[in-house]
Amino acid sequence: MANKQKIKGAEALLLSLIEEGTRDMFGYPGGQVIPIYDCLYDYRDRINHILTRHEQGAVHAAQGYARATGRVGVCMATSGPGATNLVTGIADAMLDSTPLVCITGQVPSSMLGTDAFQEADIISMTMPVTKWNYQVTSASEIPRAIAKAFYIARSGRPGPVLIDIAKNAQVEEMDYSYKPCLSLRSYHPTPEIDEEGVRQAVEMINAAERPLILAGQGVVLSGAERSLTEFAEAGHLPVATTLMGISALPSGHPLFVGNLGMHGNVAANAMTQHSDLIVAIGMRFSDRVTGDVQNYAPQAKIIHVDIDRAELGKNIRIDLALHADARTALEAFKVGLKYRERPDWFAFAEQERAVEQKEVFAHTDDPAGRFITMAQVIRNLAEIEKGDAVIVTDVGQNQMFSARYSRFNASRSFITSGGLGTMGFGLPAALGAKVGVPDKEVVAVLGDGGLQMTLQELGTIMQNNIGVKILVLNNSYLGMVRQWQQLFFNRRYSFTELENPDFSAIAAAYRIPARRVTKPEELNGALREMSEAPGAYLLEVAVMPDENVFPMVPAGASLSNLIYHD
Repeated sequence: MANKQKIKGAEALLLSLIEEGTRDMFGYPGGQVIPIYDCLYDYRDRINHILTRHEQGAVHAAQGYARATGRVGVCMATSGPGATNLVTGIADAMLDSTPLVCITGQVPSSMLGTDAFQEADIISMTMPVTKWNYQVTSASEIPRAIAKAFYIARSGRPGPVLIDIAKNAQVEEMDYSYKPCLSLRSYHPTPEIDEEGVRQAVEMINAAERPLILAGQGVVLSGAERSLTEFAEAGHLPVATTLMGISALPSGHPLFVGNLGMHGNVAANAMTQHSDLIVAIGMRFSDRVTGDVQNYAPQAKIIHVDIDRAELGKNIRIDLALHADARTALEAFKVGLKYRERPDWFAFAEQERAVEQKEVFAHTDDPAGRFITMAQVIRNLAEIEKGDAVIVTDVGQNQMFSARYSRFNASRSFITSGGLGTMGFGLPAALGAKVGVPDKEVVAVLGDGGLQMTLQELGTIMQNNIGVKILVLNNSYLGMVRQWQQLFFNRRYSFTELENPDFSAIAAAYRIPARRVTKPEELNGALREMSEAPGAYLLEVAVMPDENVFPMVPAGASLSNLIYHD
């Protein structure tokens, strides 16, 4: 516990953040947080504050930072529009279980409820999309509120917390001392594992002829990557991942059978439909994973492990629920687990991989050789980066191609907006990731539409010399919406075509080296140039305008009803 000292609330906030290990934060100043920023001037050697160009950029950068490092991301904004500009990122973090502490300024407590200038009830607005939020009206509350915020944000199923601090609390003096929060009455984030349930689960796994592990982001959030690998190897069990679980197991691991769901791999989806036992760990059975729930995994018994009790049985019927932390459960499963070859099951996986090679991979290049395809770009990037880069995507076709064709050697290497699907996420999240892991190559894979939603964050990259690589796949369309219009709306391309600016010229205005390529023979050289650049670099690739992502499960259809190509 820090010794008591008389300081203002603004300084108490910064000291509390430092006590919680905050080294970097992202934000944008304004009238109701000026006292905090004034104090931050004297703490620049202890907290690296990144000035973004928009509050949405700040919260997405904090998300990217948290996802890349495993630490709590911190962002700050002023009241009113500053606070409301955080809401999209907060909602995104809630759905994707990203630990954030978001700090907003507020009008003085004496003016609350008066519709004062830039007053907004951010507590009511964010209540549905935070794990906890709290309004501070006196300086003495600040240390306790911050301690509780970090504890709640990082414990159990992680998520965002918002602390709204009235301006008077920032300037009042208080006796400062800090005590970390270690527990809260009625909040039990780490459940005790059911040993009888574990015993039943192991029996079911040992007896299964066609078992399949479905690994979600919960594996990563609990630090269970090694436990997952050891469990899978001990039982010789195939593993598929959700979109958010990508990189929990290295792409090249012999037991990895691919990604699940709407644009997942053929083998992973086919094995789901033919499995007799699914062991789902740290995933929530999203509709993008299951398709038609009435026809999902029709032959399988389902074991579901999740730290959030509310997820168990929420979307699909399950046979055995284990309310447990992923790492705890995986370690427990290894006791009594038997190794079985299951040659027929792995032969089925190889058969489905061959189907994908013939029906999908064979159709990824332009047969006439005129256009570069997104699939080519991501495949070639994967060959150059050799699985060592952190890939941060925006949302849409760029996201799905990156999920399908990227390769990953290490965990926390694929960062994307999963549950909310937020366009504009990619660029600020990538710069936040690069701040968090400066020694790693971080590549932002963006579409031309998503880039233009947060394009201003090129200024953040410029001012802070953040060496993120930016790969823009430009098809002059809102590509995923256009794909749906083509396949399901009789090719009525209503307001999805984009007339784009010169992205290289814009990058040059931000003093970021850039290049644009249009021919397949230029691609590899340009990708290598980007990869070898000493700092930030923007590469725009003009890609085939009407390329689609396949395979695809139409919305509401069964995983058995894959569309393989046009």
